[in-house]
Amino acid sequence: MRITLRKLKVSVPAMLLLASLSGVSTMSHADTTNPNAPVSMGDKWDKTFAQSQKVDHRKVAFQNRYGITLVGDLYLPKDRGERKLAAIALSGPFGAVKEQSSGLYAQTLAEKGFVTLAFDPSYTGESGGYPRNVASPDINTEDFSAAVDFLGLQKEVDRNRIGVLGICGWGGMALNAAAMDTRIKAVATSVMYDMSRAMGHGVGDGKDRYSTADRRAVLHYLNEQRWKDAEKGAPAPGGHDLYVDEKGEVSTSARILPETLPANPNPVLKEFFDYYRLPRGFHERSVNSTGAWNATMPLSFMNMPLLSYANEITIPTLIVTGEKAHSRYFAEDAFKAVGSKDKELLIIPGANHVDLYDNVAGKIPFARFEAFFNAHLK
Repeated sequence: MRITLRKLKVSVPAMLLLASLSGVSTMSHADTTNPNAPVSMGDKWDKTFAQSQKVDHRKVAFQNRYGITLVGDLYLPKDRGERKLAAIALSGPFGAVKEQSSGLYAQTLAEKGFVTLAFDPSYTGESGGYPRNVASPDINTEDFSAAVDFLGLQKEVDRNRIGVLGICGWGGMALNAAAMDTRIKAVATSVMYDMSRAMGHGVGDGKDRYSTADRRAVLHYLNEQRWKDAEKGAPAPGGHDLYVDEKGEVSTSARILPETLPANPNPVLKEFFDYYRLPRGFHERSVNSTGAWNATMPLSFMNMPLLSYANEITIPTLIVTGEKAHSRYFAEDAFKAVGSKDKELLIIPGANHVDLYDNVAGKIPFARFEAFFNAHLK
């Protein structure tokens, strides 16, 4: 018996995009049997920052090489004419969505003459992937390369002039992509985290927090959680920063940030809370604003160091961090590891980590990012 399959003329991502642009209401994840399809593609302006009248904005969709459809916001200068422009792919912070920091960076850099793409990583925001709220050093590095694929196919873009910019945990992903993807011509980070180091060794006060025994305790805890998830048939939620007490007992929270701040909170907790949980930066699709990761997600990073090949980065590199950022040591160590002879570490006076998420404190060095990409994407 011979069976003939009829080929579809329009891809799933294309149909989703056409539906969005034609005014069809956004779909929920449950509306599709394809777990890699977008969760939604809303066409309303729902960013945490005001829309600029100096740029054109398009909602777009594209696939990574794992077949997951990513959703992004493409920003183009209104006065671009018919020229082919340099382009920048942006993502982050870790657990944020494109309607937050990366979108602000993208729109601002588009005002300065670049085509920019802020995208939601796989398994988060409007992008596809199931189960939800998962991160992976491999897949999320690939997300940056998929964004380069997309940008290089746009008629407004010179594919030989593409850079990447990663914020917070996506700084490490951006550097990892730059070490692997030879199409990337310049890389920048802002208040970067190395998430494999953060989860594998614990975020400390200027240095790693876990002892070897602590690390083994965390691995044991996470793998015991796998039994529970397997028995239940579904992943449990949990924070990605695990705590080990003096007895070696491991604990984590059911959500990334609390509903309310405790009395006398840790200053770093307050930084994140004041951005993600308050109107300043809250977004309903941001896992940092509303919930938690898949509890076993840190296993993806424990034995997969993102910056193993940082010494092979040869392209121009700009690493920006805050003088008072708790994450500063990540940036300083990454700067030392990067092999490029054209690299710069820029420390912003008085800035903490979250000061560089938005421009409430007026500390994001947009002029410096503009000068860097202008110099190296020419």
